[in-house]
Amino acid sequence: MSVNDVMPPPAIALLARPGPARERLREALALAGTELVLEEDPQALAPEVLLACSPHAVVVALEPAVEDALERLEEALSSPDFVLVFDEAEVAARREGWEMQRWARHLAAKLHGHRSVLPPGAEEEEDLLPEPGLSDAARVPETSEPLSFHLHEAADAAHAVPGDSMFHEPLPELEMEPAQPASTLLADHSTWALLDDDVVHAASPTVAGTQGVSSSFESTALSLVDIEPASAPRRGARGAVVVLAGIGGPDALRRLLGALPAQLDVPVLVRMPLDGARYGNLVKQMARASALPVALAEADADVLEGHVYILPDDTAVGLRNGGLHFQVQAGGLDLATLPAPESAVILLSGAGLAQVEPALALAEAGAWVGGQVGEGCYDPAAATAVVAAGRFAGEPQELAQAIGARWAPAAQGDRQ
Repeated sequence: MSVNDVMPPPAIALLARPGPARERLREALALAGTELVLEEDPQALAPEVLLACSPHAVVVALEPAVEDALERLEEALSSPDFVLVFDEAEVAARREGWEMQRWARHLAAKLHGHRSVLPPGAEEEEDLLPEPGLSDAARVPETSEPLSFHLHEAADAAHAVPGDSMFHEPLPELEMEPAQPASTLLADHSTWALLDDDVVHAASPTVAGTQGVSSSFESTALSLVDIEPASAPRRGARGAVVVLAGIGGPDALRRLLGALPAQLDVPVLVRMPLDGARYGNLVKQMARASALPVALAEADADVLEGHVYILPDDTAVGLRNGGLHFQVQAGGLDLATLPAPESAVILLSGAGLAQVEPALALAEAGAWVGGQVGEGCYDPAAATAVVAAGRFAGEPQELAQAIGARWAPAAQGDRQ
């Protein structure tokens, strides 16, 4: 007997403009076994109407046209009485057939509070991967599993850690089914921007230094440079903290960056593949959460301490004049190029399994390595593999505290 047979269908409010996206989302919600109690264009919705229908969850089709409406509905959408599920309208409008069925299974698992995402008749198989097309707010309820759960899960892949060249067992569905474009994970109204606004880039190598981005991201605060005397050129940092993320990663990354101190004696390099390479939006979202300046890595620029850099797909680092700089490289960042004793690797939700062995190899050479555990880690496979190998385990905030304890200026004399 399934969970849906014994539990009443969750009441859902669907907020989307009329059109294909709204129709596809309505179909998915019906397939997911939910009860639609409200379907409305957010531009025409009054906050009191949304609250009056007392939904279990609110599903929002995100697009630039509804940004102002969502800000107007901010107080209602912030209610702790329901959960928020976001999906990009453009992605939702393209789903049909098999992709619609698969997405609906993941949506049902999320809204019904269970982990079964198998098609009918496949109950004996494992299929626990979060759906790439599904985005949920940070407060979507998840079962908070104890660390022992993740360790047992990682133990099944113990043959894949160093000593073995690769993971021999592919993730369920991943090799059989084409991946969908990933929606942007959004947690509060300040991250609802989907427009491709001007991107903040890392400082040019001819620029002496950089300055933090305003948390409100005013257009007047786009300048990242403070000119220093030409006689005091900046050199790139030697080591770096590398953050690897994927499914569920934007929320985990936001929590991690938000907990870092305002000063670090090391740069933070973020590698999180995004559909459509919309890294400019990720820069803006993370700049709002981080006390450190956040920029998009730019080829040939020095990697400066105390900065967070979002790395595009083809961006890597190399050594120049004793410090790191960004360079274009097929395949992107290679952990082996980092000086291990001065570096760290953090694997958040959705980090790729292929990164486990390089991360542990760097750890053996002296790097600090940690993995995310706990609620909100929707795809824990890679993170729990490094934890099972004896590396640091913690929530994003705890990982940030460990980095701060090692690399904050006050900790200079007591580095581990």
